[in-house]
Amino acid sequence: MVMVYKVCHAAPWRAAEMAGVYDGSPVDYRDGFIHFSTAEQVRETVARHFRDFNDLVIVAVDSAALGDRLRWEPSRGGALFPHLYGPLPMAAVRKVEPLPREESGVHRFPDLD
Repeated sequence: MVMVYKVCHAAPWRAAEMAGVYDGSPVDYRDGFIHFSTAEQVRETVARHFRDFNDLVIVAVDSAALGDRLRWEPSRGGALFPHLYGPLPMAAVRKVEPLPREESGVHRFPDLD
């Protein structure tokens, strides 16, 4: 099982859990797909796009459960990033954990599967 990771603000994620589906963040809406990262990419994603935010969660998703709606497309420097075209069903989610910030401002990551 290959896991992909979504970092998002906790409040919208909790609302998505109640709704049974995550439709994406404002950036995802703008770009037309839900952005994910691999375990190797997610720390850089957080450093680039979420470094100043508290109250984040990291969502581990089974990529196989997303089928052909998950596409691997070039992004930063040509690296392939997973992009989901369509909503994220909660059935594909394997784990949700907080992504707290240390006093130094660096986020503390859980063990990534």
